[in-house]
Amino acid sequence: MTITRLLRIIPGLFILLSLALGVEGSPLFVNKWWLAFTAFVGLNLLQFGFTNVCPMAFFLKKLGVPEGDGAACCR
Repeated sequence: MTITRLLRIIPGLFILLSLALGVEGSPLFVNKWWLAFTAFVGLNLLQFGFTNVCPMAFFLKKLGVPEGDGAACCR
């Protein structure tokens, strides 16, 4: 698995998990403040779109995950 692919999977997983934990109708509801984590991930994705700087990519590189070519979705 490459950084390019993980940068699509991890935020999606974080958003779905934080929504499940923060929406009152969910069977996994813990506290509505989990929605703040959803907003944090969304703001980070927005920032990444404008600056092309992603903190998650930095950590994944330090863990030794290969970078990929950025066009995995188009093959």
